[in-house]
Amino acid sequence: MTTHHIQTFSNDERRLTLTALMIVFLLGALDQTIVSTAMPRIVAQLKGLNLYAWVTTSYLLTSTVMVPIWGKLSDLHGRKPVLLSGIGIFLVGSWLSGLSGEFGPLPLLGGGMSQLIVFRAIQGIGGGALFTTAFAIIADLFEPRERGKFSGLFGATFGLASVIGPVVGGFFTEHATIHPFGHVIEGWRFIFYLNLPLSLLSMFMIVVKMPKLQHRGGGAIDYLGAALIIMAFVPLLLAMSWGGHDYAWASPQIIGLLVFAALSLAALVFIELRVPEPIVPMELFSNRVYSTANAASFIVNMAFMGVVTFLPLFMQVGQGVAATKSGLALLPMMGGLIFASTVTGFLVSKTGLYKPFMLGGVAILMAGVYLLTSIGPDTTLVGIGWRLLIVGLGLGPSQSLYSLAIQNAVPPHQIGVATSGSQFFRQIGSTIGVALFGALLTHDIGDELARRAPPEAAGVHQSVDIGKLQAMALAQAAPPEVRAKSPPVSPAMLQATRESFAVSIVNVFQVALVVIGLGAVIILFIPTVPMRPRAERMAEAEAAAAQAAE
Repeated sequence: MTTHHIQTFSNDERRLTLTALMIVFLLGALDQTIVSTAMPRIVAQLKGLNLYAWVTTSYLLTSTVMVPIWGKLSDLHGRKPVLLSGIGIFLVGSWLSGLSGEFGPLPLLGGGMSQLIVFRAIQGIGGGALFTTAFAIIADLFEPRERGKFSGLFGATFGLASVIGPVVGGFFTEHATIHPFGHVIEGWRFIFYLNLPLSLLSMFMIVVKMPKLQHRGGGAIDYLGAALIIMAFVPLLLAMSWGGHDYAWASPQIIGLLVFAALSLAALVFIELRVPEPIVPMELFSNRVYSTANAASFIVNMAFMGVVTFLPLFMQVGQGVAATKSGLALLPMMGGLIFASTVTGFLVSKTGLYKPFMLGGVAILMAGVYLLTSIGPDTTLVGIGWRLLIVGLGLGPSQSLYSLAIQNAVPPHQIGVATSGSQFFRQIGSTIGVALFGALLTHDIGDELARRAPPEAAGVHQSVDIGKLQAMALAQAAPPEVRAKSPPVSPAMLQATRESFAVSIVNVFQVALVVIGLGAVIILFIPTVPMRPRAERMAEAEAAAAQAAE
């Protein structure tokens, strides 16, 4: 029988562990935003415009499918070794990503762009452990009532990374190129090398000061379940990334991927119901807090990503705003997110309540998205900015409260896998949101261009996709020598594109409003579970373990 005892931690252990976790969380969050502003320069130097989307997709694929696997491993074998393993893999992937193309084409890996895609995938394998293990460690170290303020700080850290990531990426790309001993090291490489000292610092602090947290131990790894997770969700994510871009949604390739994903998912459920140590314990879905909070998080993040992913693209293509300025336009949203996440965390810790703040956040989010439905080609950056501030204030509570509610509702020995489930549903929701809203956007732009395009561009609406719109924005942000090689766009066609984009983005916001409303309805069904002291919950776990042994 596994015995449980209540661990106590010194303030010094908690403080330094929390600092290390903040660095880890910042690493993972920065890596999702810092690369974007460097992409035009990377594409220009590594010669791979047709592959540029894969730099993001490869990281997304591996980091997402690894989340539930890392979560289960941390429950079985401890948070500390799993977190250190994740940071180590992330560090190696970052170092290799920075070296991409330095030595020319390589056997098996090909040219610089192909190398970067592979190394980003390695980075994502480690990155999948960063968020989920950090949140699980907070749950181990702090009482449920205390977790609110710390989870809020982590949500604020994510918002901070979203603000400084593009700025730091742009700075290194433009100003950090050096020439040691006559050899040129391009500035964009330092956006990956930056991870090395931060990773080493966090690893040192974790090794030296993080206490060895309790874990169950002794369980066998569900290798078949892990393989089926990969088989189910890699095809799904590929279909979401390729649909409407590389292949039509009704093409045999996309339908085949979706059918394969569905069959693998059915096999996963069948296996997980029968193995003794499932990667995804099916009994968690009978927990109403777990199922409803994950459903709400899935829906809200789907709508949120559908809004924020294409807004900078609208400003670049639909308004002619420079890429840097379109990124800066998101600062008010991130400021609102940081403020709301931090304040909400402290209020949850003070009151012991989370559901009122979930509902309040989603109501403010709906108000912000509704206000975005009134923007157009002539809306100023200030006009977009104050609307995004309201969106950010609504998003703040969602950064941590869903995970917090789930952690509070599951037994201690399942905190790792439950936390990873929360992160997993959130990432899948974001990916599906980008795909579905992207399909809606391009469909509407195609219809609008059919009515507005000049005669010489007849039929152009038939080939509109997000990839071409992103390539258009990428070309505008590229260095002059690269931009000069891009095919010219007539003023009439440019005007038609801007008007079509303006109408289509408003349609996206209107649909997002309906989706967020569905999320609000689901939040109403999340049970309110008292945020009890950890000692009480551990005593319950002991009683349950004793009863199971009898």
